[in-house]
Amino acid sequence: MTARRLPRRLLCERDGAAAVEFALAAPVLFLMIAVTLEWGQAYYVRTVLQSVVNAAGRNSSLQSAQSGTTAIDNRVSHMIHDVMPSATVTFARRNYADFTGVGEPEEIKTDVNKNGIVEKGDCFVDMNGNGTWDEDLGKTGLGSANDVVVYTVSVSYKQWFGFTKKFGLNQTQRINATTILRNQPFATQTTRTGVQVCL
Repeated sequence: MTARRLPRRLLCERDGAAAVEFALAAPVLFLMIAVTLEWGQAYYVRTVLQSVVNAAGRNSSLQSAQSGTTAIDNRVSHMIHDVMPSATVTFARRNYADFTGVGEPEEIKTDVNKNGIVEKGDCFVDMNGNGTWDEDLGKTGLGSANDVVVYTVSVSYKQWFGFTKKFGLNQTQRINATTILRNQPFATQTTRTGVQVCL
């Protein structure tokens, strides 16, 4: 009699049910918490970065920035490291004569086989003075008075949790922020003339 009643008693027994339910739900719950924390962290770093880059861009447009870009970059780096101490911060500046040139390629004058690629026998206008055709005609650096500057700061850091690696995702988060400003007219803008180069 006792042996027959035992399975019925086990089916009605509720002791330990909460522990089993928690064991089943816990991995999903912890994953959701981790993803939320990672997303929140990335959002906060991105917000701080964009704010700092906007302020640095305004400071870069002043005449005093011509000799003080390192100080501006150091201030940005310091602000990012306050939020994310282990982050790697890199800086890039490209300058253009006006806004219409931003991100534009150097002009191809002669394209022998009409494929849009500069090859032997083709000619192009070298606007940045490096002797090669570039998809971006901007010059590196801050430029001079009245030049348009694209200031980009990249931040990369390891994420808090290693679960992203288990899903084949990159464990390093990379965030970029860019601002585009025109330098103040503290002097006469330097005239830019391109040189035709034929390969």
